[in-house]
Amino acid sequence: MRITNSSTDESALLALKASLNLNPDHVLSINWSGSFSFCNWVGVTCGIHHRRVRVLNLSDMGLSGTIHPQLGNLSFLVELDLHNNSFHGLLPCDSLRLRRLKRLNLSCNGFSGEIPNGIGRLSVLQHLSFRNNNFSGSIPPSISNLSVLQTLDWNVNLITRSIPPEIGQLRRLKILRIAFNKLS
Repeated sequence: MRITNSSTDESALLALKASLNLNPDHVLSINWSGSFSFCNWVGVTCGIHHRRVRVLNLSDMGLSGTIHPQLGNLSFLVELDLHNNSFHGLLPCDSLRLRRLKRLNLSCNGFSGEIPNGIGRLSVLQHLSFRNNNFSGSIPPSISNLSVLQTLDWNVNLITRSIPPEIGQLRRLKILRIAFNKLS
């Protein structure tokens, strides 16, 4: 069993910052430092009681880099929004340990590789957008574990094969966008 606390959150955020190779306005370079509590960093929202990261929203910041596996240590995270940047590479499986995650938006980046089957471990996920990336492979069967999912937006990727019957098990799904892929 791992022991985590607020210093774990700060380390995870600093690891993400270190994995960036482009930070155009240097917002994270200036603001994400020891001069400020990480709960006051740009894009970071902490919970009132535990002072742990609940929301990480770095959308539309022109950032480029990869997602560091330590991001999976943000155990109180309920929303991760990195859309409209230039993140690339594989989606690290460690990020799939975020058991409280309800909203995940990685759209309009350059992520590639297969969508990990472990995506089904994010069992409280309500909104999931991987739109406009380069994800390939098939829709993982574990998608059926996302029983409270309301939005699934995987438009404009390289996803292949057929639509799995597990999609039909998503009883709360209201929005399904999987156009502009290579589905058969």
